[in-house]
Amino acid sequence: MNTRGFASDNNAGVHPQILKAMAAVNEGHVIAYGDDPYTEEAITRLQEIFGEDAEVFFVFIGTAANVLGLSSVTQPYHAVICPDTAHINVDECGAPEKFSGCKLLSCDTPDGKLTVDSIKRHMHGIGFEHHVQPRVVSITQASELGTVYTIEEIKEIAEYTHAHDMLLHMDGARISNAAVALSSSFREMTVDAGVDVLSFGGTKNGMMYGEAVVFFNKTLCEDFKYRRKQGMQLSSKMRYIAAQFSAFLEDDLWKHNAAHANLMAQKLYSAVKDIPGVKVTRKVESNAVFAIVPRDIIPQLQEAFFFYIWDEESSEVRWMCSFDTTEEDILTFSTLLRSLTGK
Repeated sequence: MNTRGFASDNNAGVHPQILKAMAAVNEGHVIAYGDDPYTEEAITRLQEIFGEDAEVFFVFIGTAANVLGLSSVTQPYHAVICPDTAHINVDECGAPEKFSGCKLLSCDTPDGKLTVDSIKRHMHGIGFEHHVQPRVVSITQASELGTVYTIEEIKEIAEYTHAHDMLLHMDGARISNAAVALSSSFREMTVDAGVDVLSFGGTKNGMMYGEAVVFFNKTLCEDFKYRRKQGMQLSSKMRYIAAQFSAFLEDDLWKHNAAHANLMAQKLYSAVKDIPGVKVTRKVESNAVFAIVPRDIIPQLQEAFFFYIWDEESSEVRWMCSFDTTEEDILTFSTLLRSLTGK
C-alpha cells in the first residue's frame, strides 16, 4: 500500500537528501561503533547548535532515547512526572519503568502540556522512605496532542523543577515541528530554557532511523556509553545514523520538512473545520489535527486514507501530516470526508 495517509509521520518515507547522504558514506571502511569521521562531524554539528558542552549519543529509536536518557539520571526509587498522554506513559510498553525501575507519575493534561500546578500534585512525601521520590519532569515538544510549549512555559517548568532538586527531560520526537511553530532555534527551547536531557528526534521528519540523546550537563552522562551498549543501542555502523543527522541539519533541511508538515496540517484544518458533523477538538499548532467525526464513516475513510482513532468512546481521530503530504492529498481526503457526511 503506497497511498499517503494521515496515520503517522512515521509512515512517510525517507527524504531523498537523507538517502543520498547515506549512500555517500557507503564507500570503503571506517572504524566501527562511532569512531569514524562522519559521526564526529554530526556530533560537532549538534554541538554547534546546543553548545560545545553538550554531550551527544546516537541511538536507533525514540523509545531508546527516552528510556536510556531517563535511566541515566535516576535511581529505582525515583519517579518521573509526565503528562497522562506522554509517549513514555502510553506508547512505550512500560519500557521506562522496566529499565529505569522508576515509577511514572502522570498528570491530567487536557491540552497535552504539563504546568507547574499539575506537577505540584505529585510533590509530596519528599524525604519519606515509603514514597518514591520525584526526580525528573518529562515534557514532550510538540506534545502528543499536537500542542506546543512556549519557551516561557518551558522556562517556568524548568525553574520549578530545578528549585526542587529535579531535572527536566524533553521528549523531542517532533522538536522540529515545535521549533518551526515557535520560530525558535533548537537551543532557545532546550538548553537556554533549562532542559537537562533531550531526546532529539529526526525519524518523524524525514530520516530513516536514528535519534540523539543530548545531555546539557556532562556530570549526568558519565556512564552513558555503558548504558547505551547494555541497552543494545550502540550501532556498529554508526556512520549511517550520523550521515542522516548531518544531512538533516545541513541547509536547514529539518526546518523545510517541518514547515511543510505544519503548513499541511493548517491546510487540512481549514479544509475540514466547516464540514457539518466534523468537530476539530484541539488547537492545530504543529503537524497534527484532531477531530470528532461520525463513527459510521470512519472505516470508509480509513480504507482510502489510513489514520488512527484516538478515542474510541468519543469517536475522536488523529490526522498527522508529514514532510511529503501534498495539497492534493488534503483536497482528495476532505472531498471524500464531505461526501461521506452527506452534507
